[in-house]
Amino acid sequence: MTKEILDRIKKLRLLGMARAYETSLENDKLANLSADELIGMLVEAEWDDRQNRNIDRRLRNARFRYQSCIESIDYTASRNLDRNQMLRYAECTYIKKHENILITGSTGIGKSYIATALGHQACTLGFKVYYANMAKLFSKLKMGKADGSYIREISKIERQDLLILDDFGLLPIDNQNRSALMEIIEDRHNKASVIITSQLPVNCWHEVIGEKTIADAILDRIVHNAHRIELRGESLRKGRDNYKENGILN
Repeated sequence: MTKEILDRIKKLRLLGMARAYETSLENDKLANLSADELIGMLVEAEWDDRQNRNIDRRLRNARFRYQSCIESIDYTASRNLDRNQMLRYAECTYIKKHENILITGSTGIGKSYIATALGHQACTLGFKVYYANMAKLFSKLKMGKADGSYIREISKIERQDLLILDDFGLLPIDNQNRSALMEIIEDRHNKASVIITSQLPVNCWHEVIGEKTIADAILDRIVHNAHRIELRGESLRKGRDNYKENGILN
């Protein structure tokens, strides 16, 4: 009878419940539980399992380049990074308010690591996140124009609660990339959040985008409701092999 019940639970795809039931049988815990306690234990196990699977799925879909988390951010280096500020960002209120975060600083100082940590936290709290290196994203969208997948890719980006654009401004932006960036930012304006990392200070972004009218429109939608993290100091790569092991590569 026990085997039949377990088989039916698995066929219903209640995997967390099935594991909890099996574990309880092995440990002989069921005899000590009331009916209410048993139901509560099984439901809680199924809930936790589904939550964990959802988080794993969101993390896979985000396609993060690095593995990082809020708890592993280093605040000891003198790089103008405030722990309390980061903990506030970790609550993801900025996503609920459709606000942006702009992270600037020299190469190797941890911009991408911090952006990924914020993205990982957002996935954990139930938000859909998409990470993209700017150069690779532009290349992908150009290919999409050629093979007909452009609209599908743009629509996928639009559906995300948080978009992380990494390494903004490393390469010149041509007319096609400028139009794509304008479309992405326009779709998200007052609807969803963006995190942008760049080696260039924000006051140089206008020149990078080019085409004054479009640059004004893009920056107006990005900057006016943005939080800024302006990192300072030397590269964390210098003599810090442990950061490379943790994934701080930019």
